[in-house]
Amino acid sequence: MERLIWVLVLVALAGLVVFGMRRGWSNRRRRQAAELAEFPTPPPRFADEPVLAELTGMYMGTTKAGDWQDRIVVGDIGHRATASVLLHREGLLVQRSGASPVWIPAESFTGARVDHKLANKVVPGVGLLVVRWRLGDQLLDTGFRADDAPEQARWAEAIGDLVPDAEGRRSGAESS
Repeated sequence: MERLIWVLVLVALAGLVVFGMRRGWSNRRRRQAAELAEFPTPPPRFADEPVLAELTGMYMGTTKAGDWQDRIVVGDIGHRATASVLLHREGLLVQRSGASPVWIPAESFTGARVDHKLANKVVPGVGLLVVRWRLGDQLLDTGFRADDAPEQARWAEAIGDLVPDAEGRRSGAESS
């Protein structure tokens, strides 16, 4: 009988933990929905060919810039998924399996780097391509772990070339 009581207490405690986690996630989603602008949708077609060949890997998530553990959970943006990325002069398209695409317009880019942590995930060495971009008045970091990890440095450089300057011009854009 005493063992049954202990089992019931532990089951109730586990239930409370799950309930608390679920409630925290819901509160985070509600708070972020109120403070974030709507995520952009990809254009129906692109004016040019991709800047680099498609890169496959894993979409790791999006966080508030500078806080690698504050994952954005609005909609399905917080869901990790296998993905491919395409970089066009208009922006970065992350095509996720089983989830909506993530579109980051080039005029929103503020930088890109190779890092080892994002969205509560830590990977060794040159683990993640992290793109910093602006959504409304919020800076966000979006992470991608490529199957071909050495390519990430090239991608970070190519994205960096598309970061607009103070006048809105991109260094990687052709001069007219």
